[in-house]
Amino acid sequence: MDLNGSEQDPEMKAYSAVWVGREDNIKKSERMTAVVHDREVVIFYHKGEYHAMDIRCYHSGGPLHLGDIEDFDGRSCIVCPWHKYKITLATGEGLYQSINPKDPSAKPKWCSKGVMQRIHTVTVDNGNIYVTLSNDSFKCNSDFYATGNFKVIKSSS
Repeated sequence: MDLNGSEQDPEMKAYSAVWVGREDNIKKSERMTAVVHDREVVIFYHKGEYHAMDIRCYHSGGPLHLGDIEDFDGRSCIVCPWHKYKITLATGEGLYQSINPKDPSAKPKWCSKGVMQRIHTVTVDNGNIYVTLSNDSFKCNSDFYATGNFKVIKSSS
């Protein structure tokens, strides 16, 4: 992987893969945080798969790296520690339970709010973990908290 990006134009450089750590380390901790092109992300290792998303919850900016991972309706989700919002690791969909108020015997079922949390690509190469930011053009709710004054990772400078 070409990580120096010296001959890439600035637009494409923002979407180049960035090394974030070693596979051994994330497998032990099952999560890690990183700054990728000035965007804070959390990377999860869950059930043998890697997932990366914006570190702040789309709802109110909660720190997703501190949340628990639980399964809801067969989908692995990070649960925001602030307000218990459920976000699928694979797609970034917000999940909620719904019930038909006209049917008092109905059981609540899990429904999707749509993609609310921006998901990024994780690749593994020779034991190294890389994250490539999403370049999907749609506006995602988590974008608001992904930049600016909401940083949770302290810089070394």
